[in-house]
Amino acid sequence: MTSSIVYALDGIVGTGAPVISVAPVELSAPGRPVPLNVRVSAPATGTNLPVVLFSHGNGWNLDGYAPLTAFWASRGFVVIQPTHLDSRRNGFGFDHPFFPTIWTERIADLTRILDQLDTIEAALPGFAGRIDRTRVAATGHSWGGHTAQSLLGARIVDEAGHVGEDMSDSRVSAGILFAATGLGGDDLHPFAQANFPFMRPSFQEMATPTLVIAGDHDQSAMSSRGPDWFTDAYTYSPGATDLLTFYGAEHALGGIVGYEVAETTDENPERVAVIQRMSTAYLRTALHVDASSWPAARAAFSDSLDPIGRLDSR
Repeated sequence: MTSSIVYALDGIVGTGAPVISVAPVELSAPGRPVPLNVRVSAPATGTNLPVVLFSHGNGWNLDGYAPLTAFWASRGFVVIQPTHLDSRRNGFGFDHPFFPTIWTERIADLTRILDQLDTIEAALPGFAGRIDRTRVAATGHSWGGHTAQSLLGARIVDEAGHVGEDMSDSRVSAGILFAATGLGGDDLHPFAQANFPFMRPSFQEMATPTLVIAGDHDQSAMSSRGPDWFTDAYTYSPGATDLLTFYGAEHALGGIVGYEVAETTDENPERVAVIQRMSTAYLRTALHVDASSWPAARAAFSDSLDPIGRLDSR
């Protein structure tokens, strides 16, 4: 699938290289009720490769989101995807005694990955010494966006209004949030208030450079707010300097969760192709691969004669 905007963006992010992907790679996670398994995807060649952590949405696993993760790997990034405890593979329902702490375990999964990059390097044949550990981005979709934003500096507000502990990670220098949940409070539906006490983020402390991607038709079942709820990270964070809002996009943003996935209610291959390329351009600039990639991509997106979304920057 090729359109004028996709063609223009291809000139910025280039063509893909062959990718090596290995899964499952088991990492040490003492006290975790099931092993922590990750997928590692990387270009077959190259050195000094930046790292992108990707946190999946509720119920997913390390096999999801190939439209994003495989694309990033083909453009020069080491992409690491954990299977979090809330994955349907684990079967931990709302009544499971471990469920109330899953949100903190999700964050811990990402820090465990960064702590064990030696193990990850050893898992791919011929991969030792090819990771650049000084260039790391945290990314995620939906609940995964909430997980990633904690490493970027967002905090949780308790019922008394107190801002919680800082769970950011200094090793992470950039982020991308896809359809990440917004502020909590009275707008949350009773189910969310009862089962997701962590869904009360404060973005005031999130200073890490971040791109926020949302859909203008994404109506959450968790909040009475409209689609603008998914743009709160941009509205309230000093670090989120760019917001991409796609016209007609719902929660799957056209299909980033996987090819031909049933939960994609707004299938749109062109939208996915643009998200692939815009996110890659952002990562290339934010992780110091090419300073010109993101400015060029922003210009190409804004100059499109048939826009499929809006770009806000500050």
